[in-house]
Amino acid sequence: MTLEILTPDKKIFSGDVYGVQLPGISGMFEVLDKHAPIVSALKAGKLKILKDKNTTAQYNIQGGFVEVLHNKASVLVEGASES
Repeated sequence: MTLEILTPDKKIFSGDVYGVQLPGISGMFEVLDKHAPIVSALKAGKLKILKDKNTTAQYNIQGGFVEVLHNKASVLVEGASES
């Protein structure tokens, strides 16, 4: 699955990943390879990138949205910093 994390200022991350854990408005959720299309609002919190089954990266994000379509997840947030 391809993941892109974008802020109004710059692209934070772009690449192929195993999955991503996101802070949804109603709680944390996970998107994995070949996930069904979805659009969801995100609240401020920790976003965890699952680069493969053993490697992860974390970002602190501000509110935003995620769109999953055609095995690509686009995360649009107001701000993000690596944690």
